[in-house]
Amino acid sequence: MTDDLASLQAETEAALAAAADLRALDAVRVGVMGKSGSLTALLKGLGAVPADQRKDRGAALNRLKSAIEAAIEARRAVLDAAALDARLAAERMDVTLPPRPFAAGTAAEGGIHPIARTMEELTALFGAMGFAVAEGPDIEGDWFNFGALNIPDHHPARQDHDTFYLPEADGRRPVLRTHTSPVQIRTMIAKEPPIRVIVPGRTYRADHDATHSPMFHQVEGLVIDRGITLGHLKGCLIDFLRAFFGIGDLPVRFRSSYFPFTEPSMEVDIGWSRKTGELGKGGDWLEILGSGMVHPKVLANCGIDPREWQGFAFGMGIERITMLKHGIPDLRPFYEADIRWLRHYASSPLAPATLHEGV
Repeated sequence: MTDDLASLQAETEAALAAAADLRALDAVRVGVMGKSGSLTALLKGLGAVPADQRKDRGAALNRLKSAIEAAIEARRAVLDAAALDARLAAERMDVTLPPRPFAAGTAAEGGIHPIARTMEELTALFGAMGFAVAEGPDIEGDWFNFGALNIPDHHPARQDHDTFYLPEADGRRPVLRTHTSPVQIRTMIAKEPPIRVIVPGRTYRADHDATHSPMFHQVEGLVIDRGITLGHLKGCLIDFLRAFFGIGDLPVRFRSSYFPFTEPSMEVDIGWSRKTGELGKGGDWLEILGSGMVHPKVLANCGIDPREWQGFAFGMGIERITMLKHGIPDLRPFYEADIRWLRHYASSPLAPATLHEGV
């Protein structure tokens, strides 16, 4: 390499080593390889070199260009790494520290809606018992919502004043599901026993007052296995109710009842005081949920042999148990988006749903 090329390479390498950041590096690159750069000028002047020297001169210029490009990229990698380290050091934070309080005039911290928190607690409590969460569509066919559940045509739940029906399509009249039981049907059809699921979700009925809403939330549970008895059902629900309400000796009573999809069927009551509304005391009883052993016809409708498999099911309104747990007297504020109400009853997003001892 001729002296001028060696000198240019040495000067360029020294300038690259002195470049303290990416901007300085780019300035060196432009000064050498830009349109008016020193190396570019030498390449443009190659045509003026005598013909017998032009080949060697061109080869030397190409080697110099490759060497300078490699040196620039190597320096760029070093500067990129240094810039990343500096940024990581500047943006480092301790995630174990508590959050800073909001300054006056800034937006307040958000919270988890009571219904959402109850659904988290339900998932945690039943998850500890081995239940998985199942989901399904809000718009259902007649068979999934009624027929497969052994609900006959004359049942009141099928009447227009109780159910939201959608326009008929393909000879079928879909409905907004009146309970989450259709998901139980879909689960039994799609999955081989044993089955253990809970089904939280929205449901819809033509009802609206201080304790009823046309849209509300419900959770149902389903267990299918060999040798399942009422004892398993009672043990599961007693443990859940005492853990959810945080009352270790909460009185729980089972009363015989009737549901088309269970046999035998039972209403479940908890002890409370009618006078004070306090749970677990007072000698009175409050209905809390419905339950029972899955009807053999329901199992057969889903392709499960009732002579081999048995199971139990239960269902409860999520708003109802939330109102009881937090002492909320009226259902309607759940959906009114009153920020004062939400601030009072909402849960901290940094406080996870916890399990009570004994579940």
